[in-house]
Order: sequence, then structure tokens, then C-alpha cells
Amino acid sequence: MNKFYENLSIEIQELLEKDTDIIANLANVSACINYYLADINWVGFYILKEGQLVLAPFQGKPACTRIAIGDGVCGKAVADCKIMRIDNVHLFDGHIACDCDSNSEIVLPIYKNNAPYGVLDIDSPKFARFTQDDEDGLAKIADLISKFLMGATD
Repeated sequence: MNKFYENLSIEIQELLEKDTDIIANLANVSACINYYLADINWVGFYILKEGQLVLAPFQGKPACTRIAIGDGVCGKAVADCKIMRIDNVHLFDGHIACDCDSNSEIVLPIYKNNAPYGVLDIDSPKFARFTQDDEDGLAKIADLISKFLMGATD
């Protein structure tokens, strides 16, 4: 993992250790990523509730509030339990365009007690914005959040 993501992971780990409230911490994590990650226009979380993804803390323009499992990049990431890194969202079959300025996207599943909990979703106005280094670094952050959720309160 590169130095940028090592430092960002340390800062996020420190944020997660300050409180046990899920919503408060996800709000701070989205703000932290938004502040430090260049060339993005939306970052936030969707949480699984009653069989669908529901909008949670985020930074950016207003977004879609509910996404069915399997729909769009977020829904596909949950359905397949895998990271989705999309260089051109306009070529992704079933892409949900919440912000017409977004051209690339990365979505990382978040787990609580080894079960799907939601996703970390990041959009960029740049095509092919997210690299393997981004994927590796953000996967570490998603893993930190998953570990935090084991002891978090709703």
C-alpha cells in the first residue's frame, strides 16, 4: 500500500476509535476521504436495510436514496460481494446516474460479522480515476470499517 493510503488509514482508524456510533463515524469517514482524495465528486455509504441499500452519511450532491440489490454498481457490489472499479460508468449496464457529472466509480463492500452490511461508494468526474493503488488502499479502509462495525452501536 502506498504512503498516501497508509496515512489515510491511520487517520481513519483514529476516527473510528473515538466513538462507537455507526452513523457518526461513517459521517466522519466520508468527510475525511472527501477532504484528502483528489478528483472525486461524491463519497459516502449505503447501508443494507430491509433487503435494499439505503443512503447513509455522504459528501457531495444529493443522491439516490434506495438501491435494489443487484442494481447499479453499488447493488452489484453487494450481490457479488466484490469490489467494483468502473473506469466509465456510462458503459456499465444498469448504471444508476445520481450525478450526471460522475464518469468513474469504485464501490467497496462493507461487512458486519462476516455478513454484507453496505458499501463505500466513491465517484469521480474523471474517467478511469481509480487505480489498483486506490483499490488496495480503499480496501484497507473498508476492512477497517468492517472491523469497527463488530463493536459498534446502531
